[in-house]
Amino acid sequence: MNIGGSLTQVLLIEDSSQIGHARRTAQKLAEDNGFDATDAGRVALVATELASNVLKHAGRGELHLRILPGSSANGIEILAVDRAQGFDLQACMTDGFSTGGTQGIGLGAVSRQAEVFDVHTDSRGTVLLARLYPRASKAADLRIGISQHSLHNDPACGDVWHLAFDGANLSALVIDGLGHGEEAERAARAGEKAFALAPFASPVYLLEDIHQAMTGTRGGALAIAQFDGHLGTLRFTGIGNIGGSLISADKSRGLASHPGIVGGQYRKAQPFDYAHVNGHLLIMYSDGLQSRWNLHDYPGLVYRHPAVIAAVLHRDFCRGRDDVTVLVVALEAAHG
Repeated sequence: MNIGGSLTQVLLIEDSSQIGHARRTAQKLAEDNGFDATDAGRVALVATELASNVLKHAGRGELHLRILPGSSANGIEILAVDRAQGFDLQACMTDGFSTGGTQGIGLGAVSRQAEVFDVHTDSRGTVLLARLYPRASKAADLRIGISQHSLHNDPACGDVWHLAFDGANLSALVIDGLGHGEEAERAARAGEKAFALAPFASPVYLLEDIHQAMTGTRGGALAIAQFDGHLGTLRFTGIGNIGGSLISADKSRGLASHPGIVGGQYRKAQPFDYAHVNGHLLIMYSDGLQSRWNLHDYPGLVYRHPAVIAAVLHRDFCRGRDDVTVLVVALEAAHG
């Protein structure tokens, strides 16, 4: 299965009128992606309650929407993101608890509507995740998370991500086309197209194919991570300033890249191999994200769903002056 990159849709929640807009937007996204009336209604209900929770608890925040491509059916991801003080999660999970002016169905009821529900809250704010799939599809959730945003909400994004799955194996790509806007996107998409043809090829040959495809464009920075779920190993190849980290419950290590520009000039890249990575998090990010973050500064976050982790990192470390991509993958043989 191949999953091509797409931008995160951001809905501001700053006044009560935006709750209805969020509900309608989420419901239409569900209907456009194969949800029947009942399942789309669940999406609308969850979007309404999460948006209401943001407004009444935090005063302002955002809903992040994303389509979740699947082999049997597409899903819908809704993330509520705010910067308020941490709230009483146990109380909010109780049915009938209302943050004020909502149906008061409680986040516990929301969690039962969603196939996947997770939350991280601390003094920096709260991120709530709900993933919904058509009930009849029995779709399996992938333990991946992406937060991708273009500079100034430009329709064109110079960052591209792509994921390929083959049984227990995974291959992940992040490209940052030089600059931003349409020309940067053209460069990155050319590289993505070459990657998608043979995502599990030897990285040296794969990188050369991508380099040829990006020649004549602006070029860009690139990282490829290939995970073997049977051997529990990761091979990482990077050119330029795409960041990469492997993170476990008690430690983290950076993944080494080489200088250069794909589509321009670089020395032949040496792949780096990492053993015993089953159970680790792989995090790849463009330089629109600051590199000074440490996941262990957030107690418990390493155990949360990768989509929650990606949203927290984007919320707290986005530079705000370039396109930004955060890709988080739980490395586990269960992908197959």
